[in-house]
Amino acid sequence: DLSTNHLSGTIPSEVGLLIQLEQLGLSTNHLSGIIPKELGALTNHEATFNLSSNMFTGTVPMELGVMSNIERLDLSRNRLVDSM
Repeated sequence: DLSTNHLSGTIPSEVGLLIQLEQLGLSTNHLSGIIPKELGALTNHEATFNLSSNMFTGTVPMELGVMSNIERLDLSRNRLVDSM
């Protein structure tokens, strides 16, 4: 869990290569840019992603909508537009 660590920058698309990732806690940082569609590749097991309280922009990637095993996805308190 890397929440509340004053992290800045973007999430690299290579995060989609972390096929054993079960939890991604990046809330309450200063992350920006788009949410990489590669997160949608992490569908092999139950996962929890908390990307809330950052400065992400753009739309929610459609790939996140097909993640059948996702347990929790929190994208609140960002600057996202539209919905899946």
